[in-house]
Amino acid sequence: MSRSRRAALAVAVSAAVVGTAPAVAAATPVPTPPPGVTGTVEDLVLPVEDIIGEVESLDGTESQSRRGTEVTLALTSDVLFAVDKWVLTAEARRRLEQVAAKVREEAAGGVVRIEGHTDDQGADAYNRTLSQRRAQAVERAMRGLLGDAGVTLQARGYGESRPKLPNVVEGKPVAKNRAKNRRVEIVFDARQ
Repeated sequence: MSRSRRAALAVAVSAAVVGTAPAVAAATPVPTPPPGVTGTVEDLVLPVEDIIGEVESLDGTESQSRRGTEVTLALTSDVLFAVDKWVLTAEARRRLEQVAAKVREEAAGGVVRIEGHTDDQGADAYNRTLSQRRAQAVERAMRGLLGDAGVTLQARGYGESRPKLPNVVEGKPVAKNRAKNRRVEIVFDARQ
């Protein structure tokens, strides 16, 4: 424990023993506790939450994160589809070829989840359907690109229920966040 923490604890202990609140001024030296006052100083041990690092492309249209062995590759819908559509663009096919190569290289086999997401614009039912159709379009393309890679593909649409970032901040819509929420994620377990 640092000296300043010990001093602060000593002030708190002496205040508790004497029954007064400590008055601390910037230039006031820290008082020593009265003789005969002792106390146990315990270290605080707090849990560490998962830290998930994310690497994002310079244009913000692709990202990759890892939690343990689970890898998530995200592509914004703006590069995969036209607005309100679920037919892949020519650019999408090129990007999905890169994703398929990464899955072939790194996946441990098993299930590869393809998850569609939307922003908060539009009705919930519409967004769920749109995200499901987009996930299925990516699944069909990946099936052709992966061939016999030893993985099982599963597509699911979540609509707007799992935003990556808040769609609205302080009552105002954030276009940049909404763009990142419109995405398809390819999730798989990496080889160890």
